Amino acid sequence: MSLSEGRTIALDAMGGDHGPEVVVPGAAISLVRHPGLNFIFFGDEARIAAALDQQPALKARSTVVHTALAVSMHDKPSQALRRGKGSSMWLALDAVRQGQAHVAVSAGNTGALMAMSKLILRPMSGVERPAIAALWPTVKAECIVLDVGANIGASAQQLTEFAVMGAAMARAIFHIERPTVGLLNVGVEEIKGMDEVREANTLLKAHDLPLSYKGFIEGDQIGQGIVDVVVVEGFAGNIALKTAEGTAKQIGQYLRDAMTRTVFSKMGALLARGGFKVLKHKMDPRRVNGGTFLGLNGLAVKSHGGTDALGFASAVDLGYEMAESGLLARLGSDLDGFHGRLQQAVEA
Repeated sequence: MSLSEGRTIALDAMGGDHGPEVVVPGAAISLVRHPGLNFIFFGDEARIAAALDQQPALKARSTVVHTALAVSMHDKPSQALRRGKGSSMWLALDAVRQGQAHVAVSAGNTGALMAMSKLILRPMSGVERPAIAALWPTVKAECIVLDVGANIGASAQQLTEFAVMGAAMARAIFHIERPTVGLLNVGVEEIKGMDEVREANTLLKAHDLPLSYKGFIEGDQIGQGIVDVVVVEGFAGNIALKTAEGTAKQIGQYLRDAMTRTVFSKMGALLARGGFKVLKHKMDPRRVNGGTFLGLNGLAVKSHGGTDALGFASAVDLGYEMAESGLLARLGSDLDGFHGRLQQAVEA
């Protein structure tokens, strides 16, 4: 299958809680949205073929590469690196490295996927730690939050790199020439926060970067959409992400309980069903499923392991949009510019 025929997505068909039974129908949904896509499925050929038989349009644009090896959701990253060569996750990433695919998508073990991605795709020049960037729904549209779990802790320089990478992604998928960036902190005052966060604030102010830096923001401002990109180290970022997902489910349960409590509340729910349908759509985490590994010489997307076909399709869509936008070239250019300015400052 030639890359000149359209964008090609390499899929770890065995990743996640459900494997091909979700990955294949998810790819089929994405193909409807992007008819020029091609797919390479890596995994158990018999299971993949059975699922593809239910999707004739997808089958016509797909190649299946069999492997009996799969990375477990419980494997430690070190175990995955030792035993994972030749697994469905490994082969999907290697297809990107070899130029057989534009992007790899997996719902598998996050730690294993990051470790394999760093080994196979390699970090871009000057990048110490790649980051996972996630789309985050806001009252205005969507923003990008990174890092949401690739790293525990980050230096001031790494946080600044995250800002540059997040801004490049925002330009690519939001089509904003100069994205606004905020640094997540425990307060907006200059004296607050850990040393690394305050030092990153100084770096972002000091350098002429391809973004518009807005200073510190607090956690309750992420959903307000006051900036296009929110920068945070991975430990706090992952907690924020999981808390937001849990809060959305909690609010949904509150609404369901309230609307079914009495006959009158059921009547009110019936009259307001149009509004509730809009609310459900806006709060549906499947719409923004997919975390992007930024800072690598190749594109890789991590889907939530427990998502359904609609959620997996969102992860595939994200991979397509990043490949189509030329994100890697933008990212490389912006990072080279930032590292060059740092070097000049050191030499001055």
